[in-house]
Amino acid sequence: MAAEPIIIGTRGSRLALWQANWVKDALIRNHPGMVVDLVIIKTKGDKILDVPLAKVGGKGLFVKEIEEAMLDGRIDLAVHSMKDMPAEIPSGLCIGAIPQREEPWDVLISREDRPLDKLKQGARIGTSSLRRAAQLLHLRPDLAIVPLRGNLDTRLKKLETESLDAIVLAAAGIRRMGLADRVTQVLNEAVMLPAVGQGALCIETRQRDPRIADVVGALDDPDTRQVVLGERAFLNRLEGGCQVPIAGHGSIGSQGYTLTGLVCDVDGSHQIKRTLTGPAARSEQIGLELADALLAEGAGEILERLNTDAYNE
Repeated sequence: MAAEPIIIGTRGSRLALWQANWVKDALIRNHPGMVVDLVIIKTKGDKILDVPLAKVGGKGLFVKEIEEAMLDGRIDLAVHSMKDMPAEIPSGLCIGAIPQREEPWDVLISREDRPLDKLKQGARIGTSSLRRAAQLLHLRPDLAIVPLRGNLDTRLKKLETESLDAIVLAAAGIRRMGLADRVTQVLNEAVMLPAVGQGALCIETRQRDPRIADVVGALDDPDTRQVVLGERAFLNRLEGGCQVPIAGHGSIGSQGYTLTGLVCDVDGSHQIKRTLTGPAARSEQIGLELADALLAEGAGEILERLNTDAYNE
């Protein structure tokens, strides 16, 4: 009797399908003859495209409906961009695997191939992310931030159609789509901290599902998991989602685990940024300690002000 097919749930964008197919191919490579099917699920974040993410509200904008399908048994696992994952995962689900991470940075793509410091005064920059907007304004208060929604192809087209001077996107998506030649400047850690988990995939599964856990576990990269779980502990302590100006990036090196975290006012006027280093095995504890250090310096007031402003709108 043939084994039951494994059903992967995914969003329908070209990038999401690339990611889901990458996981499908990896599963089949490890288990020749395995049948793996994809099911496309539309999320709230996919349906509401005319409102900036920060104003849509709620957590899990790009994952909730997919998680519901997994809890209902309609799919066996889900493939997400880790940066879209809320800090808290619903009861009954877990992170089954985190494959090796792609480049975590953001990139600038400008119409005239000018880097950030060479863009004209008052340049119009397209981004859907408060995190990116806040850090851009911290560096260049003169910039005009233009809300930019839609999938990667749509945002690249809007660079021309919306009279933008540049847009900021995740390097990982650009590389996965084979568009690295479009990049004007890589905005590394010295310029802009990425979103927590950016560049990493999350393979989400049900808890206590040994059939899926067994096949998915082989795709896990232990170092990437250690790094990302530290970043997510930092995010969780701050009770943040992808709609708030929180950034964090961890790495493992000769000194152990190093984590840099940031909270910034939306207008970029006030930025709190700190770095902690410690044993890699303590990455999650380091994430919590770093969040506490930022809260002690006023990060909580920034986040509370942002939440109050969103509520009043």
